[in-house]
Amino acid sequence: MVSSIRRSLVRVYCSVVALAPLSSTARAESPPSAVPPVINTLQPTRSMTMTEALAYAHEHQPAIHAALSRVSASMAEAKIPSARWLPTIGITGQVFGMTANNTTATFTALTFVDIPRIGATPATASGSLSPYASTLVGAGLLQEIFDFGRIGAQRAAADALVTVERHRADAERLDIDFSVEETFFSVFAAKGIVSAADDAYQRSRVHRDLAKRGVDAGLRSPIELTRAEADLARFDVGRVRSRGGLSVAQAVLSAAMGAPDPAIDVSGEAPKASEMPALAEALAMAQRHDPRFAQALAQLKATEEQTRAIGAELRPDLSLTATLSGRAGGAPASSGPTPSGDGWVPNVPNWDVGVILSWPLFDGTIAARRDAVQTQEQLRHDEIDVVREKEIATVRESYVQVEVARAALVALGNEVVAARANYQQADARFGAGIGNAVELADAEALRTDAEIQLALGQFELARARAAFGRAIAEGL
Repeated sequence: MVSSIRRSLVRVYCSVVALAPLSSTARAESPPSAVPPVINTLQPTRSMTMTEALAYAHEHQPAIHAALSRVSASMAEAKIPSARWLPTIGITGQVFGMTANNTTATFTALTFVDIPRIGATPATASGSLSPYASTLVGAGLLQEIFDFGRIGAQRAAADALVTVERHRADAERLDIDFSVEETFFSVFAAKGIVSAADDAYQRSRVHRDLAKRGVDAGLRSPIELTRAEADLARFDVGRVRSRGGLSVAQAVLSAAMGAPDPAIDVSGEAPKASEMPALAEALAMAQRHDPRFAQALAQLKATEEQTRAIGAELRPDLSLTATLSGRAGGAPASSGPTPSGDGWVPNVPNWDVGVILSWPLFDGTIAARRDAVQTQEQLRHDEIDVVREKEIATVRESYVQVEVARAALVALGNEVVAARANYQQADARFGAGIGNAVELADAEALRTDAEIQLALGQFELARARAAFGRAIAEGL
């Protein structure tokens, strides 16, 4: 899952840092005091490459663990229908105080121990309320013989749900990969912003010192110094904010990876954006590999299998039953002696073996459940169309975003070259005493903004390429 909160946080801090150097000019009535140092409690404990970060996330990210656990749970549930082929064995012990008004009847209750009822007391028309003791012990076995495809249909439906969870887990992993890649590139962007902010501060300090010397020597107006002090304070604020943005990016990277570290830094160079396939090929790749689309198809198949499994509950069932029991009743028998113990000792043995055929010819509840699930099949078809349209739109949008980001990056590079050239001229004019502080401050702000925008442009290109890779399931 890609956290929208993480993306928003990264964008917010980038925007704030980018705008910081362009804020209104400070009005310093007296020389500004030094900015207190920022106490950063989110110092990185280690640094990783992109490959290392992705591998760590695959192993430690809780969202991936939860997805794999859902697959395991679904696989365990899929084994339940097949367990009906195993025998059911049980024992029982029973003691009753009861009346004994008998009439001719023999029956079997379908439980884990099948005890056929054997009537032995005299038949009566009026009955008596006198109680007698009755005891029973027994062991029984039930074994499925033939299910007419009912168990197989239930197992197929359960297996289809396992496939759904597998595709869902693949989608979760791709989302985590994209989140790690996005935050990884954001750290590089934040470092670029920190570098631009530090350079701007150092240049502004040199200009402040130069203005101070000029004012002290009586060669410049005092307003040149106050303006230089204001610019220095402004760039100092940008420097502080840029470091805060870097700390935020490193903390978000750690969270995206599922690491316990308060912050993680990046190492090596930022991975270059790879070439993209043609748009038509990208759409075909998305149709073949995107787990969200595969999950929608699997969900349709699971619904169809569930419809068949519910319908199969109306099929016949053939099973074997066998019981070994001992019983005794204290009520007077219709013929023969009463067992010793007056019904308190189950010393009369019996055994039985039988085959039971059961067939629910009609069950309104089963029929209603089958019809309800069957109506969901059209819903699944419609959901597939929705996923397909979203997938096509996402691939097209991300494809265009990469192209735009690449074109913008070229323009941003040209902007930096021009802004630096403008700054060099303004700096030379100021050093020669023919330029003023306002002209130099404008050139400095233009250069700093161009360098920051270049860092953000590199981030946007890297992020757009990562989003395109997620759209076509490039990581699978």
